[in-house]
Amino acid sequence: MAAPAQAERVEARCGRLGVYEDRAARSGRQIALHLAVLPATGRQVDSDPLFMLAGGPGQAATEAFVPLIKAFERVNRRRDIVLIDQRGTGRSNPLDCPIDPNTATPERALASAADCAKSLQANLKLYTTAIAADDLDAVRSALGYGRINLYGGSYGTRLALAYLRRHPERVRTAVLDGVNPPDTSLGETVAADAQRVLEIAFARCRADNACNKAFPSLGSKFKALLARLDREPLTVTVADPTSGLPRSVKLDRTVLALTIQSLSYAPETVSLLPLLIHTAHQSGDWRPLAAQLQLTVGNIGDQVSLGMRLSVLCAEDIPFISSKEAGRTYLGNAWVQALRETCSVWPRGAIPADFKRPVTSNVPVLLLSGEADPITPPRNAERARRTLPNALALVVPGAGHITAFRGCTPRIVADFLAAGRARGLDTACLKKNRALPFFVDPSGPEA
Repeated sequence: MAAPAQAERVEARCGRLGVYEDRAARSGRQIALHLAVLPATGRQVDSDPLFMLAGGPGQAATEAFVPLIKAFERVNRRRDIVLIDQRGTGRSNPLDCPIDPNTATPERALASAADCAKSLQANLKLYTTAIAADDLDAVRSALGYGRINLYGGSYGTRLALAYLRRHPERVRTAVLDGVNPPDTSLGETVAADAQRVLEIAFARCRADNACNKAFPSLGSKFKALLARLDREPLTVTVADPTSGLPRSVKLDRTVLALTIQSLSYAPETVSLLPLLIHTAHQSGDWRPLAAQLQLTVGNIGDQVSLGMRLSVLCAEDIPFISSKEAGRTYLGNAWVQALRETCSVWPRGAIPADFKRPVTSNVPVLLLSGEADPITPPRNAERARRTLPNALALVVPGAGHITAFRGCTPRIVADFLAAGRARGLDTACLKKNRALPFFVDPSGPEA
């Protein structure tokens, strides 16, 4: 088992389970779900495994969790870990659509989505979260497990909550990391959340002597870059991160905004933001920013099945987002508008009548949030907690999107799963977590 373009390998028992594409009809075309089981490594093994559900939407669990699996070593000593490529991802009838942001105009992107929808061998209306939750239970039953534990990351938290609603008797505990509750719509507050996280980064830079000295007036410089691209987009030549060959990258205000938002997900890339913004503003050298765009887009293309992503978002999110303006934010309506246009040509599946309601359950739940998460902020966890009376919500200082592998969080997760309850967990160690220092030049932070 391996992740795309990465050297990590994990030994696992892999298999496939056939399910009907149309689960309700229980007839017609079948698809094969790809899955992997990491057997418990210790002598004493508990019967309830941990099922790990990937994000995106569009990521495959057998790929997305390979770089993070070491964070679950303590869990794996006593429990099997089960990874399922959700239908439409990985090797479970993937709904892959090629993307090339370097040549795509909005019109061409729309045409590409329509062409992709026609080319895929699938009923695209049947790749939604509730259907995937029933797939998950079919895998549980086929593997002979009774009750299970769930770990969901980002969109995977929505799948975990959908499973908890549809199969409550099968869930012992759930860990929700970067919470995306069903009564929210992914993208509805994306501009405000992105703005909040960028302002946190700028405030940290101002408070840090080395960063503030190297990059004064960072907010003003960023606004100037946006205005510059508003007036006249640029074409920048950079080395392709995969081939090393020269490649032309088109930069306009929207592309810059989406690049900055993508870099805001992780502390490692947030630490580069002041340097990237300052370099483009002071010297007019946009190549470092353009190179980061190439890396970001390459990662998305490698890790996400875009067709499955659209099947989920176009059925479960975009129809429920109002058309109100995003206010004074750098991202504006670009993220939502691009999806709204794409969804106009993508087949829209049906969702259950109760899908957008909060999930109510007495199952013990651990809710994890990064302090500076630009897409699933801590208030999402607080919202979910209102109808989960046995839940504990934790915020990891200095962290961005997905926290289970940060600092002492792996130990907290392992303790929670071992105890089977959130009450009494020792979480004091989280106070020691800090954001990563900023790069003051290409060689790194100040020594």
